[in-house]
Amino acid sequence: MAERPEDLNLPNAVITRIIKEALPDGVNVSKEARRAISQAASVFVLYATSCANSFAMKAKRKTLNAGDVMSAMEEMEFERFLPPLREALEAYKKGQKGKKEASEQKRKDKEKKNGTEENDKSREEEEDEEEHMEDDDGDNEGKMEQDCKIENLAVPPGTKMHPTFQGMWKMHIATKAGLF
Repeated sequence: MAERPEDLNLPNAVITRIIKEALPDGVNVSKEARRAISQAASVFVLYATSCANSFAMKAKRKTLNAGDVMSAMEEMEFERFLPPLREALEAYKKGQKGKKEASEQKRKDKEKKNGTEENDKSREEEEDEEEHMEDDDGDNEGKMEQDCKIENLAVPPGTKMHPTFQGMWKMHIATKAGLF
């Protein structure tokens, strides 16, 4: 809870912005009026929260939800605010859903891009190995025999590995076996 009553007031900047949006251009509001509106808004928020909390407690919940707030508005006899409140809630839910979908799409695109990059790297490594084999004209027979031995080094049974890692595994085993 707040230590001082002033801690419960809404920020002045927020109140000023709301007042400016609600009034036509050219209308001025004194500091005293802004302070009174701020205190009234704070009292309203506290009262609405208290009423909504009562509905949550009756339902044996610790979390207030939108239904609790709607019920509190009815109890406080502010039924005329329910339609705009429902519209604002629906707009908020749609916005959140859109953000969630955009986030999921971005993640899928990133995963797809990463998967494509890994496949491109595998192809590049295979092409490099083929070029390396073609470049050595001198001792091709010994090299081919060595490559056959490396090719026969299998990945442990039951292990699923990306082709890039399979190549790395074979190089590791070949190095340990003294083939390099």
